[in-house]
Amino acid sequence: MTAGAHGDGGSTREALLAQTFVDVADTLVADFDIVDFLTVLTNRCVELFDLSESGLLLADALGHVRVVASSSHRMELLELFELQYEEGPCLDCYRGGDPVRCDDLRDATDRWPRFAREALAVGCTSVYAVPMRLRHQTIGSLNLLRAQPSPLADADLAAAQALADVATIGILQYRATEEQRVLAQQLQHALDSRIAVEQAKGVLAEHGHLRMEAAYSALRRYARDHNQRLADVACAVVDRTLPADALMLRRDNS
Repeated sequence: MTAGAHGDGGSTREALLAQTFVDVADTLVADFDIVDFLTVLTNRCVELFDLSESGLLLADALGHVRVVASSSHRMELLELFELQYEEGPCLDCYRGGDPVRCDDLRDATDRWPRFAREALAVGCTSVYAVPMRLRHQTIGSLNLLRAQPSPLADADLAAAQALADVATIGILQYRATEEQRVLAQQLQHALDSRIAVEQAKGVLAEHGHLRMEAAYSALRRYARDHNQRLADVACAVVDRTLPADALMLRRDNS
């Protein structure tokens, strides 16, 4: 950990780091508010690693990078500035998939001319970014900014990377769970719709003395002519909000 952390202060810090890992690991087994969780993570990083600010960028399903958490409104504005001008350590970290470090931003005006100027203006002098990465998949980056122009200890960078790694697993699991939930909902909707269609076919077949194939054709024709979903027309026929005669008349006139 940071050099000079001894005694009660060091013990408190170790306890906070351990608790942070527990909190991050909880995302693997429990339902959680992902935005709140990531905000807590950035705030913990500020406290754990003696930072001025911390922020987190994530890529969406289309690969567009977004600000998802910041330790302060000032940090959020700085990250938005970084995205607007497509320049800065967090973006470099995400794009390359490797950690980025700059112990003194005053030496980085050629590397990040706009970002370095803005960061220095708000009192941040050194910056580090660690990737949110699992194996070869990088989904974002964690930004760590300090007021003092001095190196962040290697042990601190390793701890920050470890937190980012565990958080990444939680985020990817959250995304997979959401995708499975959506797929399950879509499957259930398809099953429910199929049941409604079969019931509507029965109603039409009995009402109009039709074969099932003809009843299905009447359903499809009505849905297409009225720019409605087949399942919605079927449900309307079943619950009698759409009279069977309306489909029969359309069939007779076709």
